[in-house]
Amino acid sequence: MEKDAVLVVGGGIAGIQASLDLADRGLKVYLVEKTPSIGGRMAQLDKTFPTMDCSICILAPKMIECMRHPNIELLTYCEIEKASRSNGGFQVTVLKKPRYVEEEKCTGCGICAQHCPIQIPNEFNANLGIRSAIYVPFPQSVPLKYTIDDQNCTRCRLCQRVCPADAVNFDQKLETITVDVSAIILATGFNLYDPFAIKEYGYGVYDNVITSMEFERLINAAGPTGGRLIRLSDGRIPRRIAFIQCVGSRSQKKGFPFCSSACCMYATKEAILIREHDPDSEVTIFYIDRKVYGKGFQEFLNRAEEHWGVKYIRGRPGHIREDRQTGDLILRYENTVTREIEEFHADLVVLCIALLPRADNMNLAELLGVKTDLYGFFEGKDPTCARVSTNAPGVFICGYCQAPKDIPESVAQASGAAGRAAERIKTIHGG
Repeated sequence: MEKDAVLVVGGGIAGIQASLDLADRGLKVYLVEKTPSIGGRMAQLDKTFPTMDCSICILAPKMIECMRHPNIELLTYCEIEKASRSNGGFQVTVLKKPRYVEEEKCTGCGICAQHCPIQIPNEFNANLGIRSAIYVPFPQSVPLKYTIDDQNCTRCRLCQRVCPADAVNFDQKLETITVDVSAIILATGFNLYDPFAIKEYGYGVYDNVITSMEFERLINAAGPTGGRLIRLSDGRIPRRIAFIQCVGSRSQKKGFPFCSSACCMYATKEAILIREHDPDSEVTIFYIDRKVYGKGFQEFLNRAEEHWGVKYIRGRPGHIREDRQTGDLILRYENTVTREIEEFHADLVVLCIALLPRADNMNLAELLGVKTDLYGFFEGKDPTCARVSTNAPGVFICGYCQAPKDIPESVAQASGAAGRAAERIKTIHGG
């Protein structure tokens, strides 16, 4: 067993921060990420709250530092296949999926993607816009190596013929990598709720009802529209935008009863972005109540209201219908302050969807003997607080996979998990 090694599962901001903290302590880190690039959900965002800093500008330097750090080994496009306890630590088998592109040869030039005849929806852009069957997830991907989407590739081999580095290799196979580590940190992040289940909001029926992640990609300068917020139905710039909070969360009937923690703030951030891009627009946020407990959060919300003119209406719309003549979306709701049933006309509706623990958390929990709660969050030793230790000795948790939280809280908890993992190694091996 490599006595000073830690396995970090998940290459989002929490996993990246934990890896850097451990590596800076002189410990060997294996960072496992199931997609072709580290970065996670934060890479999809335009700005962060409450500072309104560029998200990728904060994240990209950390990603590059991870790649270049001598103590960190990136295992991207990989998944945990099995794990067993060995000599006080763990022996973990990692399954490396074939990229069909040799990483040591690929220069990231993109010529292969330019010639690829297959175009499919771009999942990084929330399926808005298209990508080739050979692709990098986003321009700042780490590693910046192309991957062939095996499910959509037709094996025309055009990419292989045009690649100047001769990097395309269709003979690649699944590989298994075995690592011995003293501790494991789980930082698997979150998935997004699918609003198709809430039929009354018309998602998938009305083009101009979109999710918050679709909004993030539309408003992002690196997104499919170059940062222009448009209506998907006709390409017009929307002037009246409505946000609906708690779609899929805080509901016993449709969705999940827990609060996703970040939605009030990310809706406010997105509302400010709209007003920055188009000062003549009207932005209204429909909410149940406002949970803004972080540092500077209440001031951020106050600024949105008082300086940017964002309107907040306490009331959850019960139904959305479309006026076929004007294309307006008509929201019918109860204003819980006035106790009146009212209607609101919007050009665009953004559904602030719930953030959920990943479904594959259950597989990891079974492999490592970690307890999960009813919804699939990993449980700490004390489930009533944000503990990073689990019931399984040597396994630690951080970020959204432990409980709903925002980016700053995830980063802080990641550093805590790294500290506990380093403490365990010191206890076991000394030094």
